Amino acid sequence: MSSPASTAAKAGDKITMLQAINWALDDAMAADPRVLVFGEDVADPEGGGVVGITRGLSSKYGSLRVRSTPIAEQAIMGAAIGAAIAGMRPVAEIMLMNFTAVAMDMIVNHAAKLRFMSGGQTHVPLVIRTMTGAGASYGGQHADFLEAWFAHTAGLKVVIPSTPADAYGLMLSCIADDDPCIFVENLPSLRVAQTTLPERGKRIPLGKANVLRSGKDVTVISYSRQVHDAAAVADKLAAHNISVEVIDLRSIAPLDMPTLIESVGRTGRALIVHEAVKSFGVGAEIASRLNEELFGKLKSPVQRLGGAFCAVPFSKPLETAFVPGQADIEAAIRKMLGQ
Repeated sequence: MSSPASTAAKAGDKITMLQAINWALDDAMAADPRVLVFGEDVADPEGGGVVGITRGLSSKYGSLRVRSTPIAEQAIMGAAIGAAIAGMRPVAEIMLMNFTAVAMDMIVNHAAKLRFMSGGQTHVPLVIRTMTGAGASYGGQHADFLEAWFAHTAGLKVVIPSTPADAYGLMLSCIADDDPCIFVENLPSLRVAQTTLPERGKRIPLGKANVLRSGKDVTVISYSRQVHDAAAVADKLAAHNISVEVIDLRSIAPLDMPTLIESVGRTGRALIVHEAVKSFGVGAEIASRLNEELFGKLKSPVQRLGGAFCAVPFSKPLETAFVPGQADIEAAIRKMLGQ
């Protein structure tokens, strides 16, 4: 079974986030024999992962380095933490982000805290891959963005790419990091092809946001799939002489506040957009920090858009209404500008 990473990329080729993550895992495993991959169905006899992200890797690197596990999230995390403490660099898949709840004790009380509790002597170089996102009617137990849970926990790094190229570079950085990283993949975005190919071997630093588009009237701060909606709205509003700066956070923890403060300090307005439930979310933390740093300089209150305070609906019309979309982003920007 061939791996997507086995095909050489050419100028003009397109790549999906699924392929980019496979490339990153392949390149990391080739460069460092300590990198391991395991999780439910990740080996080739079981299909190379539920969506095929790890396809080809067990055939290339063997079943000792790419191993399918039982359906037991606590066991997956316990094995991954033990391997990391022993000097390996495991990449463990928890198939869907909602299922991290089953392993929260292992993640929060062990992986996140061992460095603190050992006085810095014990590191846990672990990557936890997980997928989530509304859009396919998976229902309330399979589609939540729960990044705020993990960003609230000292000792964890939380990364959420929006493009294949970012997914590749951020995954390499997570694998190289000496502390546990939560790597969140948006399910509806995994098979969307883009022409910007990753530069093989190049890492993207954790905690460094990407200013996707410059603007002077308002700053839109987002991550994951909503970055593309924000960029589309910015393109539309440019035709109406509204200049929108779009920032892709890439990392939720650590958070690149200097970039956000510089941008919002110039525009005087900020809108934070994420799919996760709006209440008690990442947007609230960013809004509070911006207010603390820029109070008196803002031209309007910082605004937030997020999911409704409910479980992700199964019904397609309700699911669509649950996630903030382009119309919501445009309306919020126009409101801030008094239009």
